Amino acid sequence: MLLLIRIFSLLPLSVLYGLSDYLIYPLVRYVVRYRLKLVRKNIRLSFPEKSEEERRAITNNFYHHFADVIVEIIYGYRVSDKEMRERVFFENMELLEDLARKKHGVIAYLGHVCNWEWIADVGKQFMDKSIVEYNVYRKQKNVKADHAMLLLRSKRGGECVEKNVLLRKLVQLRHADHPFVIGLIADQKPSPRNANTWTTFLNQDTAFLDGGEVLARKFDLGVVYVHITAIKRGYYRIHFEMITDNPQSMPDNEITLSYARMIEANIRQQPERWLWTHNRWKWGKPASNS
Repeated sequence: MLLLIRIFSLLPLSVLYGLSDYLIYPLVRYVVRYRLKLVRKNIRLSFPEKSEEERRAITNNFYHHFADVIVEIIYGYRVSDKEMRERVFFENMELLEDLARKKHGVIAYLGHVCNWEWIADVGKQFMDKSIVEYNVYRKQKNVKADHAMLLLRSKRGGECVEKNVLLRKLVQLRHADHPFVIGLIADQKPSPRNANTWTTFLNQDTAFLDGGEVLARKFDLGVVYVHITAIKRGYYRIHFEMITDNPQSMPDNEITLSYARMIEANIRQQPERWLWTHNRWKWGKPASNS
């Protein structure tokens, strides 16, 4: 896998986009039909107000975007810092850096919106070089896939932290002499035993992981949402939205619910650019949470 990534990453992005358009997209959408029934179901339930034609357009555009993300991740293996800074524009880095210095640490919530992998370039774009970036990830069952993911994500300079050791890492960082930012993707489906926070999200009862909120309260960290917008193909704008600089004063679940509202607005802005292949609503809300 890594050998293929290294080989294809040598190609110009324009050539990779050609592969996306004429090979990956038709293969995934029409030949393999990768999770097509699930994607259609998710989009139909999320946007009941839209016409069938509009939902079909979102579906097709999503698969185009999905193919683009694949080649962009590969291209990111060798992309220069200069080009990445042209492709990923951070609008208000000062908010994130000021909060990191003020609170010593920040949890930056994001989701599988646009190209969520390229956000890892934030560590190389800090004006304050004392700030260190960490990215939380879930260990893959396939060893080769796990190694490839770690290599690709660490290429941009941030350190990957496996979610099961995040608490231990935060204890260490608490005593470190540098501020830090931890990127946390939190729009995945939680396990039933961890489905503690429920809300209406994209027209459906939805559980959200609340681990980020628990850690923010415990360590008194700042919390932001990373709003990603596609400007055009291969170019993204990042805007940091404050959730809180005083997590211990927030009502229970409010940090998690604020994240849910912010990512929903982000998705509704560009619905074709969220990861609809995820089985987000595999199980419904239990009666005890009604």
